[in-house]
Amino acid sequence: MSPLGTSSNISQVVAPDAIRASFAAAMSEMYLREVPAYAALATLADHVNAEASAAAAERPTPHQASKMFSHHRDASHGAIRVGTPDELKVMRRVFAVMGMHPVGYYDLSGAGIPVHATAFRPITCAALEANGFRIFASLLRLDLIGDAELRAQATRVLSARVIFTSRLLELLDTAERNRGLSQSESAEFVAEALETFRWQKSAAVSKELYERLRDTHRVLADIVSFRGPHINHLTPSVLDIDRVQDLMPTLGIAPKETIEGPPRRNCPLLLRQTSFKALEEPIEFVGEGGVVKLGTHLARFGEVEQRGAALTPKGRRLYDQLLGEARSCGTPEADRAQSANASLRAAFAKFPDNWEELRTQRLVYFEYALTEAGAAVAHRCGRVGSLEALLSEGFVHYRPITYEDFLPVSAAGIFRSNLDAQSDERNVAAPSEDEFEAALGAQVVDPFSLYEAVERASIERCFEALHLNEDVA
Repeated sequence: MSPLGTSSNISQVVAPDAIRASFAAAMSEMYLREVPAYAALATLADHVNAEASAAAAERPTPHQASKMFSHHRDASHGAIRVGTPDELKVMRRVFAVMGMHPVGYYDLSGAGIPVHATAFRPITCAALEANGFRIFASLLRLDLIGDAELRAQATRVLSARVIFTSRLLELLDTAERNRGLSQSESAEFVAEALETFRWQKSAAVSKELYERLRDTHRVLADIVSFRGPHINHLTPSVLDIDRVQDLMPTLGIAPKETIEGPPRRNCPLLLRQTSFKALEEPIEFVGEGGVVKLGTHLARFGEVEQRGAALTPKGRRLYDQLLGEARSCGTPEADRAQSANASLRAAFAKFPDNWEELRTQRLVYFEYALTEAGAAVAHRCGRVGSLEALLSEGFVHYRPITYEDFLPVSAAGIFRSNLDAQSDERNVAAPSEDEFEAALGAQVVDPFSLYEAVERASIERCFEALHLNEDVA
């Protein structure tokens, strides 16, 4: 679906998937150098994945559960925050070169965080399989900052900064004009793009302004106070996030209190995330007369994720309902983490936890394929058939479709726990997807439509292979 990579001289154009893979690897190398604690977390993720893979190999599972979520990727996602619509528009162009498209709209103001966001990611199965790296990109909502003077100061600072190198902008023009980049151009593109996300310990504002921004909201300070949108975290994907949570303290890594997302289940759903607490990092402020003042900034952290099945709209409504019930049942007097986990498990007992029930109730999206038996009888099938009949006869099997997006509640929980940002009614506003799309300069893709298309295409392939017309009565 990407407009890139279709040049008249196609042999000289590097595929967007390859550029994305190079960028993800370069980003990971940079973050490993900048945040040593992330290196320890990444090593732990590798160890847990090796354990989980070995255990799975010893316990064969039914076909529809086999292979599920077994494909983990290094640096599965990252997160950035930008300050202006112009910055977001250029970010969209940068990610388009890598075959990453804006999917979904996320309003985080409900958690007291003055941003809204989208996920830039691949949108085809082939592209996701090639490299599933994605970026959660947030845009600051200055309209939610009640202090008019501070809002004006932040606007001036953001309007004066340039977060992209001139060479990167030239390469963007080249990519759009030539519908792709050559090998040498793509390597240069990755190097230049990396500069936008690099950590800079020198602030772009005075210490006094930084402290005013921070006291208003830590995210406001993180976005406005620096010369660029440094990467806030990178996230490897793991096969057993509970094991990671348990082992982090043994390595001297302090994890957040609870894992965000649904509880541990036989049938994993959506996305679960955990992280270590944000690091307090030294920064420099240049005051009057060039005098350097020292301070610290709390923003960057290490995170891991475990992905499960993509929910249908019906499944998502049930998920949100049960999550709300769990949060309303917490016991303040008890240990917070223990109480939250117990409430979550109790609420989600109402969510079916076997694949067949999840499928028949249309709570999860599935991908269908012919079994060996189905392939063997394909030429003998009649002219009309139903999916359920093919499943019962053993001619078709299924497996859940992996969720490739983010949870706004989950993301907000990670941000709040790491930034120590308390919910603030001044930062709560109605979602504004139209405003966000205007800033983006494009419409966001509906994630449900992507999963629905994958499921529908897989069913059609089965009926086509069997030379059947589908009975939808």
